[in-house]
Amino acid sequence: MTQAMTIGTQWLAGAGLRPTRQRVALASLLVGDGQDRHVTAESLFAAARDDGESVSLATIYNTLRAFCDAGLMQEITVDGAKSYFDTNTHDHPHFFWEDERRLTDAPADQLQIACLPDAPEGAEIAKVDVVIRLRRK
Repeated sequence: MTQAMTIGTQWLAGAGLRPTRQRVALASLLVGDGQDRHVTAESLFAAARDDGESVSLATIYNTLRAFCDAGLMQEITVDGAKSYFDTNTHDHPHFFWEDERRLTDAPADQLQIACLPDAPEGAEIAKVDVVIRLRRK
């Protein structure tokens, strides 16, 4: 077993997820080098294919959903339709590079949210996502 596979297997075990062959392969691509990732299902599908893994796009979507449900990743929706998946599950803002359709972390220590509106009656604020859109000058 490679170092990346060991890290991926431990990542899954920490969340109580069964380490199937496909989950370990995808986890290894996502966290095997110890770096956080922002991926789309399509970019992870391409990376898996480039790594020689035989996995369907539907399996990628289902696995990403399972990783999010287990708390291993968070989903960030951009434009209401395109989802990015982040292995850094701590609350932090993001930059969305419009020209490149790429998501990166923004410095959390520079963000200040002074006030949020009250939630409507019968509701509570579950999470606040901050996506700052950028374009090159």
